[in-house]
Amino acid sequence: MTGPFHTAGRPELYGAFGAVSATHWLPSAAAMAVLEKGGNAFDAAAAAGFVLQVVEPHYNGLGGDVPILSYSATTGEVQVICGQGPMPRAATPERFRSLGLAGIPGSGLLPAVVPGAFGAWIRMLAEHGTLPLADILEHAVGHAENGFPLLPGTADAIAVLAPLFADEWSESGRVYLPGGRPPAAGSRFRNPALAATYRRLLREAHAAGGDRQVQLAAAERAFYQGFVAEAIDSYLAKAEVLDSTGRRHRALLTGQDLAEWRAAAEPSVSLPYGEYAVHKPGPWSQSPVFLQQLALLDGFDLAGMGQDGAEYVHTVTECAKLAFADREAWYGDPDHSDIPIDTLLSPAYTAGRRALVGPRAAEALRPGSPDGRRPWVPEPPDGPPAAGDDWMSQLGDGLPTVVRATAARNDTCTVVVADRFGNLVAAVPSGGWLKSSPVVPGLGFSLGTRGQTMTLQEGHPNSLAPGRRPRTTLSPSLVLRDGRPFLAFGTPGGDRQDQWTLEFFLGVTDFGLGLQAATETLAFHTDHFSSSFTPHESRPKVLTVERNCDPAVVAELRERGHDVRLVPEFSLGKVCAVGMDHERDLLRAAASPRGRQTYAACR
Repeated sequence: MTGPFHTAGRPELYGAFGAVSATHWLPSAAAMAVLEKGGNAFDAAAAAGFVLQVVEPHYNGLGGDVPILSYSATTGEVQVICGQGPMPRAATPERFRSLGLAGIPGSGLLPAVVPGAFGAWIRMLAEHGTLPLADILEHAVGHAENGFPLLPGTADAIAVLAPLFADEWSESGRVYLPGGRPPAAGSRFRNPALAATYRRLLREAHAAGGDRQVQLAAAERAFYQGFVAEAIDSYLAKAEVLDSTGRRHRALLTGQDLAEWRAAAEPSVSLPYGEYAVHKPGPWSQSPVFLQQLALLDGFDLAGMGQDGAEYVHTVTECAKLAFADREAWYGDPDHSDIPIDTLLSPAYTAGRRALVGPRAAEALRPGSPDGRRPWVPEPPDGPPAAGDDWMSQLGDGLPTVVRATAARNDTCTVVVADRFGNLVAAVPSGGWLKSSPVVPGLGFSLGTRGQTMTLQEGHPNSLAPGRRPRTTLSPSLVLRDGRPFLAFGTPGGDRQDQWTLEFFLGVTDFGLGLQAATETLAFHTDHFSSSFTPHESRPKVLTVERNCDPAVVAELRERGHDVRLVPEFSLGKVCAVGMDHERDLLRAAASPRGRQTYAACR
């Protein structure tokens, strides 16, 4: 067992003032600076979230989305703020079929949804923050205006997409091809148009008066009813954009869709696990699969199996298959469908599902029948060819990054913060990445394309409908221990987020690891179910495992029927975690060494 202050890699960080972890060092630095300025965890998380929009544009943007999960020491409650914008009012299955489409493209303008990230951060700041908006945005403005070192992943994406940006998505070319050429990895990169958007939001907020709440409301109006919405509406009313279909299409999104939307706050979905209460967003995200996996695993002696042994990896994988099969059949926007989430998490239903876990790898996708309902998993439409190195093939894959056959997909962003007041915040920003959609002229950011996760087949909880939220993969986690705030964590990774974070969490709860050691344990996942992103591929029986897995374990997993695929060590996920050690009266922070730029800070 690894002690609390020692790991094989990075040290776990302890402090008494504040703890931060994020998928890039600059957001971590911004969050800590805001805490040092007197802000709380909510202020710090928002500041980091806006910096992520600037420095990781291949993963997220101001036009994207974010779920925020938090614990407030003031109210003693866990809250979810939904920053997942809905589909436009004009989006119907009939509209897509009239265009000759059997599915929703993963790029361009057709899958664009209402940008939810800005509204979600503003709502959180209005309810729980303390600092003026200018203090929150100053770091994002500074990096966009003065420049930051371009990540290799960003540079790679721009280089592959450069012909598209130069010939088709001209505004993206103006932003991402300075001097008409792709910027080099490590070069100082600026986005003056995005900086100007942030600055105008601040000007309009300041013009509304000196009251902090009034300023936040004014900034929200400027985005959803003012100059941002007007620029989006004006552009989309005329633009016809090349997308992954190989054709040009107009958007369905309008300024009116933005004007009618506000970020919603709602209770979390939770599950007891021993002395812990685990909280997640609702079934408009994939988040409850984390809870379903925990409920299934609660009936096994995981500690007795030994961490990373064949029995452990097999059992965790088979429970993941069952939970994600239920996601495919039953999850969607609960405002538009009757989602049987209570039954899916109930002991009786879970016991029946647990009995399906056998000694060999399951071959079929097996959704359950909660309350006697008949499950239905829509067939994914035929998509474009698998992604290659050319830009047209890349558009056919709806994931944020340039997808290569041998690359692990570590996409999206994460930020988690704990403060000395007892607050915890976890957020997983995404959407509006540079590959998703053209930059909106004059604004410096792209729109999110989360609509691609929906089906045109009607009658399913995740069927396309006007104003319905597409089911998102974004999945922050927050845990109470004996009723007190204990842990907040998340990772990039699309559909795989709730597998990689589960392995981290089990390392802490079932194997007694410190936070940092838990981020460094063996990572593995199954793609037994359809991907949420175009072209919605699945790989039944495939089990992807990092190469540092014991060869004897790999051999036994193959004997059990798993199609084991080995990938490089420390290549799956980028878990970020913060927590509270109440016995020592200390805060904790950890960041996975995967992805290289993931960093924690603590004082």
